[in-house]
Amino acid sequence: MLSLLIIGAIIVSIALGYKTKINTGFFAIVFAYLIGCFAMGMKTKEVIGGWPVSTMFVILAVSLFYNFALVNGTLEKTARYLLYVCRKFPGLLPFALYLAAAVIAALGAGFFTVMAFMAPITLLICDEAKMDKLVGAIAVNCGALSGANFMTSGSGIIFRGLMDEGGFVEQSFGFSATIFIASVIFSLLLIAAFRYIPKSNRNIGKGISFEKPDAFTPKQKQNLYLIIAMMAVVLIFPILHLILPNAEIITFINGKMDVGLVAILFSVIALFMDLAPQKDVIAKVPWNTILMICGVGMLIQVAIAAGTIDALSAWAGSSLPVWAIPVVFSVVGAFMSFFSSTLGVVCPALYPLVPALATATGISPMVLFACIVIGAQSAAISPFSSGGSLVLGSCPTEEERNVMFPRLLFIAVPCSLLASTVFSAVMSVIL
Repeated sequence: MLSLLIIGAIIVSIALGYKTKINTGFFAIVFAYLIGCFAMGMKTKEVIGGWPVSTMFVILAVSLFYNFALVNGTLEKTARYLLYVCRKFPGLLPFALYLAAAVIAALGAGFFTVMAFMAPITLLICDEAKMDKLVGAIAVNCGALSGANFMTSGSGIIFRGLMDEGGFVEQSFGFSATIFIASVIFSLLLIAAFRYIPKSNRNIGKGISFEKPDAFTPKQKQNLYLIIAMMAVVLIFPILHLILPNAEIITFINGKMDVGLVAILFSVIALFMDLAPQKDVIAKVPWNTILMICGVGMLIQVAIAAGTIDALSAWAGSSLPVWAIPVVFSVVGAFMSFFSSTLGVVCPALYPLVPALATATGISPMVLFACIVIGAQSAAISPFSSGGSLVLGSCPTEEERNVMFPRLLFIAVPCSLLASTVFSAVMSVIL
């Protein structure tokens, strides 16, 4: 009965967040308090202790560092240069848009930031290039999603944090790398399908003119070098540890590496270099995302204390055929993401189920983690979700929005969901 109450609370939190536009995290915290303290007899400190401090710190630190490049225009200019480089291959424009969005997101801008400034540019380019705007929207959405899944970028760091909390501290880097690679392959296949199957897309790129962006300013060049240096520091030691697991010095340094602490270190360097005003950088920290993820995390911790997570894992392990579990998780992730956030709701709700389920069924936890993400991100183009809503918001006229809305809802989402289901089934066999 208690487990049903908690599951209902998670569903109600998501529904209220969608309906009222109030951050889902607030509702989750309220339910965590009411259920934890009054229905389960937990102490208030125990409920508050469910706040995922390490996850919050990492999101805060990493976004703080990459906000320097966002404020001073380094990220936007990099995106324009990537598009300009692809000017000789106009027919591959959807893949150029994907690459631009993916690289900027991987550099740390994150999904929402990339979509916010790439979606309007993409729709304008589609007009010039005589390209279906739905293809452009899917390309830039996939790019922002898969790029953000990079191990040192926003989504990848959140995935690693959730995996660490599930007991996969040693494996989380490798698992997140697999998720990144899988999301890139899935995205490229999906874009190729939308690019080459419809006959209307055969004239893409004819008549388009790419203007060369202005040169990077000295501060933007410094910021770009600093980003590359930070990524190198964070990535090199985990990779070396995988190659040379018995090297003591590498093992020692790798054990002291934390992406959040490294990001703070580089943020201080950026402040000394005066790359952007401190006030503007702090103002762009994604507090809404932090509240959502951490609030839902508190409710999930109450669910763990109540045994809800173990009960759901046991039910899935005994009621579903083993081969179907990864596909079912992918579809459930897609359904949840249709109305809510992958990072704020889907992964914090489903990832805690993976450890017990993997133990009960023998399925690789890496497969389950990857299928959840692929499924959830397939529905991110929904007009009710983050990606689709940003695309609609970028449409210059109300008439264009009215045309785009049903195309996103009835073409992009079903095709993406079907593709993610097939991809998850194949991935569960291969991995």
